Amino acid sequence: MDAENILKIVERLQKARIGDVGRLSYIEKTIKSGKNLYNSDIRYVLAKSEQLKTQLSVPKILTNAPKQAPPHRCYVCNDELHLQDRVVRHQNEWIHLTCFDRKLKTTPELQDGNTAPERQAQEKSTLIPEQSQSSKLPIARQQHKRSKEKAKTDPVLILLAIVIFSLLIFTAYSMFSTLSIIAISLAAILVFFQIVSKTSPQVQYKYGRKGASLFSISVMIMPFGLGTIIAYDGYSSGAMSIIQTVFIWGLTLSFWQTMLFVPLAIRSIARESLLQAPTEYPRMSVLIPAYNEEKVIRTTIESLLATDYPDKEIIAIDDGSKDQTFSIMSEYKDKIKVIHKENGGKASALNAGMLYATGSIIVILDADTIIGHSSLKQLAKSFSNENVAAVAGNIKIRNRVNILTWCQALEYLSGIQIMRRGLDYFGAITIVPGALGAFKKDKLEEAGAYHKETLVEDFDATMKVLRSGMIVNGSNMATAYTQGPNTLIDFYKQRKRWYRGNLQVLRRHSDILLNPRFGYLQKFAYPLMAIHMLLIPSASLLVLGFAVYQIILGNYLYIAYTLGLYIILQHLLSAMAVRMDKDDKRLILYSTLMVIGYKQLTDILQLKAVIEEVFKLKAKWTSAKRVQQ
Repeated sequence: MDAENILKIVERLQKARIGDVGRLSYIEKTIKSGKNLYNSDIRYVLAKSEQLKTQLSVPKILTNAPKQAPPHRCYVCNDELHLQDRVVRHQNEWIHLTCFDRKLKTTPELQDGNTAPERQAQEKSTLIPEQSQSSKLPIARQQHKRSKEKAKTDPVLILLAIVIFSLLIFTAYSMFSTLSIIAISLAAILVFFQIVSKTSPQVQYKYGRKGASLFSISVMIMPFGLGTIIAYDGYSSGAMSIIQTVFIWGLTLSFWQTMLFVPLAIRSIARESLLQAPTEYPRMSVLIPAYNEEKVIRTTIESLLATDYPDKEIIAIDDGSKDQTFSIMSEYKDKIKVIHKENGGKASALNAGMLYATGSIIVILDADTIIGHSSLKQLAKSFSNENVAAVAGNIKIRNRVNILTWCQALEYLSGIQIMRRGLDYFGAITIVPGALGAFKKDKLEEAGAYHKETLVEDFDATMKVLRSGMIVNGSNMATAYTQGPNTLIDFYKQRKRWYRGNLQVLRRHSDILLNPRFGYLQKFAYPLMAIHMLLIPSASLLVLGFAVYQIILGNYLYIAYTLGLYIILQHLLSAMAVRMDKDDKRLILYSTLMVIGYKQLTDILQLKAVIEEVFKLKAKWTSAKRVQQ
């Protein structure tokens, strides 16, 4: 399809208000400027076009339908009345039972002898619980809406979860018999303990005797226990017993992670669906730090201007750019605040922007990111809980142009939809991404704002907020589209900074590991990060070496069988993540590379960062090249 036809479809979608406004605006400008579109953008437009056709076909069928009478509404809260609601008829008006009870207690003149019989005669059957008393009508109305809503669970997700757990049990019984059964049993015990022992945010942070958490201790002593069993039962000897111990230890962690995060991820979807829009949206200050971003900054600003939010201010900070970044920002100075400063790094740019921010919520947006049309409103929903200090957005790779970018897209998706949703249960999401994240301004300032000592200022800031005793949640409806490196060189530059910066943050906050006053950050989140950044990469490569050795010995079937089970499990997890986020189903096809291929590439880069950190080699800021938007 040529660009002219795509442009016509985009204009029709914009007129019908179908699709993401920011992304459609970007596609429109790209076509008008004569640039080539990504295939993913073309597919997005065609998919939304089919959705438009479906919607347009509905009115034609209903044009001759008789007009329906207006719905009955509650006289007190003005909400629509449904057949399943319990209502009363009073003075020729229909009223929700809960609304009537509230009015009955606050208005004595309504109490008459006929009230009770009349109420019994007019009640409709329902399961709506009694509402809390309130004299303010908007609050009562909001509570009534919340009481009627029920969490909906996707049956496909339940089916996928059952298949995943069945595969885990089958794997345990078929691989090493006694050892694998021990592995899955240990994993089940850990999962049960972590879910049952969860406490409320108000009491999780408390002082106590210093020491490692039960989870940390279990992970540390597990290899020794498994090694003892292997040596005693004579499964193998010498170096092979060590490798086999590592393999069973890794298998146990895989069982544990899957058994814990899969059900918690499904629960997170139900919880997020019940979040209510605030009665009054807080003022948001959106900070866009930029250094030499002339290729992308215009699109980022325009997508943000088009975002639907009633009270926002946009602050663009030029961190001493040497190109036309500041000039492009200045074109919008009648609509946004533009700040120019000497080059000092992203952390200093964000701190400078906070000095000019007037909103109670600080939103961070990378200069190469296109924000979703309703993302700011979705972020605001999560701040309805007063204990929530920060909210992480849902980052998506937009330029899916080759195998590398597709793998990154699947990596982002799996990490956000499975692992991060599990951390959301504990209120301990460890990274509020710089691509899209939000903080309560006062909480971020109390924690110390952004610091220049690490290469990943977003990770460091999130850790400081968690240390203060506050909750960090995620919003998967608050989407943002970013560019992923599309060459190995750019990918290496990006991950070199990320992985080295992550280790800097771990070292900077290492006191968390032995201090129970940090709640779930000490009990669960910090040890989990340390395992993934330090232990898993080396263990993964060691197991790969074990597999190669077994192939040399001729044990092809055993390796193929084991590898096949892991690949099937990864496909199932990818399918679940795609279903949760309603993303492109073709992402599932790249699941094999998450087990062998892309996985080893990231492991090697992670180990390289560990070696550099151990020998304290100088860390430099490296980033991928931008592509014109």
